[in-house]
Amino acid sequence: VQLQASGGGLVQAGGSLRLSCVASGRTWIRKGMGWFRQAPGKEREFVAAITCSGGSTYYADSVKGRFTISRDNTKNTVYLQMSSLKPEDTFIYYCATSPTCALSITGTEYNSWGQGTQLTVSS
Repeated sequence: VQLQASGGGLVQAGGSLRLSCVASGRTWIRKGMGWFRQAPGKEREFVAAITCSGGSTYYADSVKGRFTISRDNTKNTVYLQMSSLKPEDTFIYYCATSPTCALSITGTEYNSWGQGTQLTVSS
C-alpha cells in the first residue's frame, strides 16, 4: 500500500483544517488506518485510528473532541478533520496503515507510512 497525505498548511489558532490520505492498492479496504504526528527531533506520537470498516475510532487525549478521523472506502481515502486548533498542534502529520482491520494505537503496529504533511498553527 502506498499512501499520499495532503492538506497541511498554515492556520490561525482556533481554526480548522482537514487532512487527507489517499491509499493505493486493493487490500487497503481491509486495513486499519491511523494518523500520527512528529516534530523535528522528537518522537512520533499517536493521534487517531480507525478500523477498516470505519465503525470504530480512537483518539489521543490531546485531540479528543477536536479531531475526527473518518474514511471513505470508495475513494481509498482517510481524513483527519481538525478543529479548535492550537499552536501545540504544530507538527508534521503522517498517515499509516496497519496489517489488520483493528484499531492500532502504537506506531510499531503500522507497516506502511505516507510522506507527511506539515501543519503550522499560529497564535
